Amino acid sequence: MLEWFSTLDTFQKFYWLIAVTGSLLFLITTVLTFIGGDVSDDFESVDAEIDADSGIGFQFITFKNLVGFFTIFGWSGIACIDEGLSKLLTLFISFACGIAMMTIMASMFYYMKKLAHSGTLNYNNAVNAIGEVYLTVGGNRSKIGKVSVKIQGSLRELEALTDANTDLPTQTVIKVVAVTDNGILIVEPLNS
Repeated sequence: MLEWFSTLDTFQKFYWLIAVTGSLLFLITTVLTFIGGDVSDDFESVDAEIDADSGIGFQFITFKNLVGFFTIFGWSGIACIDEGLSKLLTLFISFACGIAMMTIMASMFYYMKKLAHSGTLNYNNAVNAIGEVYLTVGGNRSKIGKVSVKIQGSLRELEALTDANTDLPTQTVIKVVAVTDNGILIVEPLNS
C-alpha cells in the first residue's frame, strides 16, 4: 500500500489524502448518527441569549456539509485524474462537485428542520373558531364551563367563559371571541 502511494505524484497524493480522510470522517459521522452519538451541528453549549428557532435557517458551512464537500471533492478529483484531465480542470470539476454536495446537504437539512413541528397549543388560534358547549358555561362569566373547539387541526375540550346574560347549556353552538391571558376561551352563542 505504501509502495503504491509513494509512486503517486503530489497532485494525486493530495486528492487521495482528502478522499480517504473525508470518507473516514463521513463513515464515522454516519455511524455515530445511527447509534445516537453526538455529531450535532447545534451549538447548544454556547452561552448566549439567542432563540434557537430564530437563527439562520439555511446553514451552508457546517461540519457535516464540510465532510460531504471533502469526500466528494476528493473522489471526483481522483476520477478526473484517472480520466487524464488537466490539473486545472480537475480542480475546477472537483470543487464544483464538492460545492454541489454541500448545497444538496444544506438544502436537505434545511427542509428536514422545516418538517419539525412543536405541537404546542396556541390558544389564540381558537379565536373565531366555531364549536359546541360540552359543559354548561355560566352567563356573565359566573361559572367556567367547557367547549369543544377545533384548534390547529384537532378537536379540543377547553375551559370557557361567556359575557352573555344567560347560561350556555350543553350542545349550544358557540363562537370563540377572545382568549384570556391564562388560556380560558371567551365565547358567545353563535346565533346572538
